[in-house]
Amino acid sequence: MMPQAIISAQQLSQKIKLPQKELIVFENINLEIFSGEQVAITGRSGSGKSTLLGILATLDQAGSGQLVVCGESVSELNEEQRALVRLNHIGFVFQSFQLLPHLSAVENVLLPLRLKPGFNFRQAEQKALQLLTKVGLEQQAWQTPKVLSGGEQQRVAIARALISEPQIIFADEPTGNLDSATALEIEELLFRLNKEMGTTLILVTHDQQLAKKCQRHFVLSGGQLTEQMQ
Repeated sequence: MMPQAIISAQQLSQKIKLPQKELIVFENINLEIFSGEQVAITGRSGSGKSTLLGILATLDQAGSGQLVVCGESVSELNEEQRALVRLNHIGFVFQSFQLLPHLSAVENVLLPLRLKPGFNFRQAEQKALQLLTKVGLEQQAWQTPKVLSGGEQQRVAIARALISEPQIIFADEPTGNLDSATALEIEELLFRLNKEMGTTLILVTHDQQLAKKCQRHFVLSGGQLTEQMQ
């Protein structure tokens, strides 16, 4: 039996209307990603890779084309409906961590669960503590981001991305703000958790070495997405 695509994009295009012309960000992209895969998207600055990631993650809508995410045809959904897709199926890791500075690591990690029906603080707190232990931060669980290193903050962000047990993790330059040694630790953590928890991992990165570690590697250039042989 053929594996089911967890993301299926057909003829995705994104264009920006400027006063004098129309800027093509990308055009007629076809893409299938399967459950459990590790996928990297690279490209020059300004190539549109973060725009593409935002569309695949249902944060934005393409100008045209069809997109199915976790069995949901999202192209016709409104923002509220797309938000439900994200809540139920998707986790995010950002370059700038996006932690709330006044909350502890535990409180940052459990935030996504507050949006779910039947939220129970004690259960959420316990789950957050378990994930912080999994990412090696059990001793820093009650500290706020300002006393954590960049690598520790990114570990908190990874735990937060996983707490809703998403099918897909989208990571936008997850090691971009880290030194090389810490970046390597975060890369290894992402891949280990990808295997342990069975999530699909989709990375946007400038780091060619990180891209080569993924099972599949796509390059966005000149508005076209091309898969590289690994």
